[in-house]
Amino acid sequence: MGIFSRISEIVNSNVNSILEKAENPEKMVKLMIHEMEDTLTEVKSSAAEVVADRIRIERSLETERKRVSDWQGKANLALDRQRDDLAKEALEQKLIAEGKVRELTERHRETTSLADQYQVDIARLEEKLETARSRQRLLIAGHRSAKNRRAVEEKIYRINNTGAFSKFEQYEKRIDRYRAEAEIMSISNQNLEKKFADLVKNEAVELELQRMKEERGLAAKNPDAIEAPAKKGAGKTAAAS
Repeated sequence: MGIFSRISEIVNSNVNSILEKAENPEKMVKLMIHEMEDTLTEVKSSAAEVVADRIRIERSLETERKRVSDWQGKANLALDRQRDDLAKEALEQKLIAEGKVRELTERHRETTSLADQYQVDIARLEEKLETARSRQRLLIAGHRSAKNRRAVEEKIYRINNTGAFSKFEQYEKRIDRYRAEAEIMSISNQNLEKKFADLVKNEAVELELQRMKEERGLAAKNPDAIEAPAKKGAGKTAAAS
């Protein structure tokens, strides 16, 4: 395929449409970019040759135009000296130079047009190449995002399948049981402490009550002394009988 055919095919292609139909868009866009870069390099090389040729033509054209002017001057000089033979030879050389001028002028026009066309093609190729590179960046970013998302989903899948959450529930139940046992032990300790506190309180109340009775003479200081007189009286009653 010639370079101009490749240029036409590339610039007229629809990058997005081609990639949407491709089985592997990333691979396809990479190949497209490679083809565009190769074509662009070739076009720039050809354009450089055309421009160099145009410069050479311009230099030759300037030389031939000068020759036309020089032979015209020599023909005039020969006529002034009445040398018709030399004037004819000078005019012949002038005509030859003018023919070369016409030929070089046509070649210059053609090379200029071709160089201009190359510049247009280069601009179109660079624009198309940038479109492809932009799409490649989007594809790479999309692929990376999808890959990261897949990795996350795989991790979540593994976590779900390893029963990690059920283990957390077991740990939570165990912690709740420990808390319940601690609360029960705390209640038991509080009850035991209350019993001892009640015991001390009751003893204090009994002592205080005994003290108050003693102050009022309501309590027998010696319970045996009360019982002894009762027995003595009973003895006297028996003797009298």
